[in-house]
Amino acid sequence: MATLTKITPCLWFDTEGEEAATFYTNIFKNSRIVEVTHYGSAGPRPEGMVMTVRFELDGQPFLALNGGPEFTFDEAISFQVNCESQAEVDQFWSALSEGGEEGPCGWVKDRFGVSWQVTPTALMELIADPDPGRSQRAMQAMLGMGKIDMAEIERAANQG
Repeated sequence: MATLTKITPCLWFDTEGEEAATFYTNIFKNSRIVEVTHYGSAGPRPEGMVMTVRFELDGQPFLALNGGPEFTFDEAISFQVNCESQAEVDQFWSALSEGGEEGPCGWVKDRFGVSWQVTPTALMELIADPDPGRSQRAMQAMLGMGKIDMAEIERAANQG
């Protein structure tokens, strides 16, 4: 059995837990499926159906639970993907939005309904800039974007 950390996000799916875990582990480096469990005769879902999938995304543990159709995802919970370059932003944005939906300000909803924030670390640095003019110009530029374009945000921040 895998060693558990103190906090592991649990994602509730109807029946797509294993498919989602496979999708995510193919996107993020250093990722793997750790364990798959199945419902037994005690239920509450059909015997043999995948119950849980323990997986890691770049070392971060997750659990996918095929719990049923009672709950769905919304934007109140999202996962931030910290990107060191525009190439990383482009890669994660493209992969996560495939079959999903692109949103504003670097947000994307994947085909399972899970929300992700594809965020360049340079954006967070500009928004926290001690010069309020630079910070606000960066924020204003970001608010008009879907996928984040760091060159454009840096241009806007430096226009003062």
